[in-house]
Amino acid sequence: MSTSSLSRTEKDLLGKREIPADTYYGVQTLRAAENFNLTGITLANFPKFVAALAMVKHAAASANNKLGCLSDEKFQAITNACNRIINGEYLDQFVVDMIQGGAGTSTNMNANEVIANVALESMGHQKGEYQHLHPNNDVNMAQSTNDAYPTAIRVGLLLSVERLTQSLDQLVASFNSKADAFDGILKMGRTQMQDAVPMTVGQEFRAFANNIAEDARRIRQQAPELLEAVNLGGTAIGTGINADPDYQMLAVKFLADVSGFDIKAAPDLIEATSDMGDFVSLSGELKRTAVKLSKISNDLRLLSSGPRTGIGEINLPARQPGSSIMPGKVNPVIPEAVSQVAFEVIGNDLALTFAAEAGQLQLNAMEPLVAYKLFSSIEMLARAADMMRTLCIDDITANQERCETLVKQSIGLITALNPYIGYENSTRIAKHALDSGRGVLELVQEEQLLAEDVLSDVMRPENMIAPRKAQ
Repeated sequence: MSTSSLSRTEKDLLGKREIPADTYYGVQTLRAAENFNLTGITLANFPKFVAALAMVKHAAASANNKLGCLSDEKFQAITNACNRIINGEYLDQFVVDMIQGGAGTSTNMNANEVIANVALESMGHQKGEYQHLHPNNDVNMAQSTNDAYPTAIRVGLLLSVERLTQSLDQLVASFNSKADAFDGILKMGRTQMQDAVPMTVGQEFRAFANNIAEDARRIRQQAPELLEAVNLGGTAIGTGINADPDYQMLAVKFLADVSGFDIKAAPDLIEATSDMGDFVSLSGELKRTAVKLSKISNDLRLLSSGPRTGIGEINLPARQPGSSIMPGKVNPVIPEAVSQVAFEVIGNDLALTFAAEAGQLQLNAMEPLVAYKLFSSIEMLARAADMMRTLCIDDITANQERCETLVKQSIGLITALNPYIGYENSTRIAKHALDSGRGVLELVQEEQLLAEDVLSDVMRPENMIAPRKAQ
């Protein structure tokens, strides 16, 4: 290696390259950054993934030091560097595109080189003086990309899922708060876009809350499975070549310590090295959540439609002018944006499914796409949930008079009277109301089909929104 004030020279299998002197990554990272200018989304966009990579390297160094394979000096330098990266330093040095060839080798080497150069500086050496501490020989000791990379993906995903489930929990709380506020407002429920039977606006919003709460719970249950089958210690294909016989057990133990998660080694490391099943399952849960968020967004748009010629039962907070040509128009931009995020997550799931299927033999070379799509979906869903809560749900109001007017005008009221006046009478009254434009209650009263006290009791809101014993 040679250095100048502006650059240093590093070499690899393909030859020498000039590296900017102030960068902590090295020649292999430089080549990868040049080769894979695809998405513009680099490792640095997912700090939890970068932290997870550092945790894996920390655990590996701890195991190798314990086994006497890595000196105390190098161990201290490597683990100190890893801790700084875990704490958020040097994030801008992780410059490799998330989509890359080589089954994640570029990601692994980006981590190895940054850790090595941070460690070298702490030892009093210059960046690139790898004779003192080497990215491959020391930082990557007893590892392969094929076990370090998927293990880091699993740890990074669990770290990221915590943010998503917290965002979903907060959204659930917002829906529940609105449900409590709207419990006394009667409205018409609808099926197939037609009037059905009465309910309250509170019941509608509580259903939204329970819908999302169920998914937050399922994601929490699904995510820990990622850590029950890590292949750390399997090295290239799961056989553990180039690792001490005791390395795997120690590395997994130390990874559990540094991450705080209950990490367990896969019972079959060869199977775990190529299997993408856990990632497919998690992606499916994320897609499920996306579908639900989009359906709720559609409902909010319909319920707020108008404001004067639509349903108009609720008011979404106005966030920006809605038209360049129609003055006064305000669009439901937040639910619209949430649905678009949902479509992206659904597409991510399909791309991930193809990538998981595309593996061959002892490795899946498409794993970078799996990682990219999972981290992207988690981050987008978390942001969408936060946006939906703070810019929409928290400030929704209900139009009680509009809801009550629609209930009184609805043919659907006849369903509540059906047990009392019979199906034939109910059908006849409903048709008459439709043909004449008159109200159901008016016609029932006119024909004296029910006594006034019975009719009043039946039409009490609390008697129309829950099961009731026959009188």
